[in-house]
Order: sequence, then C-alpha cells, then structure tokens
Amino acid sequence: MSTPIQIDFEDYLRIVQLHADYARAVDSGNWNLWPEFFTDQCVYKLIPRENHERGFPLATLFFESKGMLQDRVYGIQETLFHDPYYQRHVVGAPLIHKVDAERFEVEANYAVFRTKLSQESTVYNVGRYLDVIVRTPEGLKFSSRYCVYDSEMIPNSIIYPI
Repeated sequence: MSTPIQIDFEDYLRIVQLHADYARAVDSGNWNLWPEFFTDQCVYKLIPRENHERGFPLATLFFESKGMLQDRVYGIQETLFHDPYYQRHVVGAPLIHKVDAERFEVEANYAVFRTKLSQESTVYNVGRYLDVIVRTPEGLKFSSRYCVYDSEMIPNSIIYPI
C-alpha cells in the first residue's frame, strides 16, 4: 500500500465542488458553461480504456485548447443535428494522486445516463476522469481532463461533453 497523499481539507472540498459544478453545468444543457472549467491551454480527451492503458493516442474526442472547446460548443448549438436528449452525471469521490503548490492530479469514477424524450433512461458512458487541476486567479480549473471510458461499445455519436 502506498503512502497516503496529504491534502488540505479546504483544497479537497474545492476539488469535490469543482467536480459537482462541472456535472451540474454539463447536465444543464447550457454548453457555454463547459469551456469555463478549463484553462486556456488545456487538454480534453474522451478515450477508450484500452487505448489509454496501451498508450495509443487515438481518442473519440480530443481538444487541445479552450478555443477548441468553444468551437465544440458552437457545433453543439449551431451545426450538429441529433435527437435531443438529457444527460445526468454521477461522479464518485475524487482520489488525490499527487499534490503540489499549484496543481493536483485527481481521479474520479463517473457514470453518465442518457434520457431521450419519451424513452427510458439508459447508461450512456461509464469510466473515470483523470484530471490535472490547477490553481488560477478564478479558482480551480482543469488543465487536462481525460475521460477514460470502460466499454469498447459506445453510441454511434457522442455529441455532448462527458
């Protein structure tokens, strides 16, 4: 068993709140909120577990800046055509893997449920977040978020952020 990571309780609460605020924002459908959780130079990657564990770079979604996230928001709002649906995130307690003065390496399990209008809710995507969270003047933000999903089978289109 490894040595436990020492983290200030207030910092831990801030990380928990960041995860909760993120889930609320992406579940709200107000997509303009999503990029604001990230630093300007960030990485957001939705990647299958097998590719991540083998070090393969191929990802389902891969954005390398806040500008690219904003472009995705534009696509969701203006150009992508799909059946509307709601999503609901359930995020587990974060595990802190590394702490230093300005950044945290964090892991948290997630499950996303999807509800299409007039249909039952279904499990949409399940996996874990691997995050690098940094301190900024505006509070904690993601400098990278890898959404590593477990299933090799995913819906034929992933429109909204996980």
